[in-house]
Amino acid sequence: MSVNDNQITYLKYKEYGDLLKVILYSSQSVLGAVPLVYHVNANGQNVIFIQTGAIGGNVIHYLTSNGPPTKKFIELKRLTGDYTFVEKIGTDGMSLYIPILELEKSNLKFP
Repeated sequence: MSVNDNQITYLKYKEYGDLLKVILYSSQSVLGAVPLVYHVNANGQNVIFIQTGAIGGNVIHYLTSNGPPTKKFIELKRLTGDYTFVEKIGTDGMSLYIPILELEKSNLKFP
């Protein structure tokens, strides 16, 4: 299945905290699905993004950063929305540990 730009909505965020609120909200839904975080270098920019949606089109939530992520996971506190970058999954049962997946290439066309 090819990516059709007409079926993709791009939402750009200013900072990680706002992007991670999407994950926090998704994790509290009935399905409890937690989107993955991806990093790719696209057109010389470090792009951090998550993908949500299915039927009727996809939504790409993204931000650009000065450099690639320095850690492999994001620890996201469920109750407060506070986050830190960590090297491995921890033991805090009230946190989500979200892997940051490094993509070599993507066919998404970030605006």
